[in-house]
Amino acid sequence: MLGGLPYDSFMDGLPEERTKAKILCKKINEADDYDPDAICRLLHDLLGSHKEHYYIEPPFRCDYGFNISVGENFYANYNLSVLDCAQVTIGDNVLIGPNVCLTAAGHPIHPLSRSKYEYAFPITIGNNVWIGANVVVNPGVTIGEGSVIGSGAVVTKDVPPYVVAAGNPCRVIREITDADRDKYYKDKSFDVEDY
Repeated sequence: MLGGLPYDSFMDGLPEERTKAKILCKKINEADDYDPDAICRLLHDLLGSHKEHYYIEPPFRCDYGFNISVGENFYANYNLSVLDCAQVTIGDNVLIGPNVCLTAAGHPIHPLSRSKYEYAFPITIGNNVWIGANVVVNPGVTIGEGSVIGSGAVVTKDVPPYVVAAGNPCRVIREITDADRDKYYKDKSFDVEDY
């Protein structure tokens, strides 16, 4: 599975590993919203690795959990789903909007092959990335440092660093430059230093 080869997801202890993750996800999703420390303790038990400051708003779902690595100051809004049948690596200062799906898993096209096998390829999200609401990131995709993925995008190919990309399929709209530093929404400006 982790080697990028076709595999049967109902063999080799994989169902048992998914059950462990489902139990922890259920506890996370039923935890008191006013006790983020309890949620972080459960996430600590679920995730493969994380830095000191991170948070995922419940509800959250994943396949295994131990294939997910999150960086410092990572934040995911409600309803993040991660199909972590391959490594999903998320950098520092990453923001993920609500209803996002990171799917490292896929299936063959032909129905006879698809009925028995699946595959998985790693997803990598660089530092300082913002992923908007309702985005889907497909297997094998890398999103470059500093980029923004617009709401509703379906990311099927790698996205270079420091760009705004959006659409279905996702494509680069423009580069992010120093002229964007004092803009907070479209043409609206603010004094960055004052904050």
